[in-house]
Amino acid sequence: MKNIVILTGAGISAESGIKTFRDADGLWEGHDVMEVASPIGWNKNKELVLDFYNKRRAELLNVEPNNAHLALAKLEKFYNVNIITQNVDNLHERAKSSHIIHLHGELLKVRSTKDSSLIYDWKKDLNIGDICEKYSQLRPHIVWFGEEVPLLDKAVEVTSKADILIIIGTSMQVYPAANLINYVKSDIPIYFIDPKPSIQKNYFPNLKILGEPATTGVVKVVNELIDL
Repeated sequence: MKNIVILTGAGISAESGIKTFRDADGLWEGHDVMEVASPIGWNKNKELVLDFYNKRRAELLNVEPNNAHLALAKLEKFYNVNIITQNVDNLHERAKSSHIIHLHGELLKVRSTKDSSLIYDWKKDLNIGDICEKYSQLRPHIVWFGEEVPLLDKAVEVTSKADILIIIGTSMQVYPAANLINYVKSDIPIYFIDPKPSIQKNYFPNLKILGEPATTGVVKVVNELIDL
């Protein structure tokens, strides 16, 4: 079977009710992103950071995958599918997609501040005093600004083997994720689905742009690929 690689961003989850990473004014839920998404912010005010992610976690538990997530899962009957997502939610998993790389971490996991390999599933609030087995404070399992992206090499490897690339709901402005498009073979079909497409067709000769929301655009592309 052919390999399909799918890059997803905030736009696909926004239609399920997950708010996008930050508003046009650069704030995230009223906070400067560096206050809640950086090691500096964590060291300055751990309680603020924990409260922020506790609210995001509770929000996630009250939403459901949408038609775009569900449609992508159907592709696995016809293709080898790998999803590389910038999103920290678990909506792809809940839609029953099997192979997902979370570049920026996962909201329903936490990890040790002493040993980053100690990662735990977590659905409740995370508080000061919640510790790992090595007696160190737990933190959100999120890749913050200024931190390395541990799964980037794996994402590059997967992307380089793509026979078809689908990009959904991302501005293609967040690096290093946005750079993944440069690792695909030059002659493969690329689909870009976003209400405000940010990729120029002349840079990618086999690019097909669908300037619409994920819930309609993804269904169209999936049906087209299934019918091939």
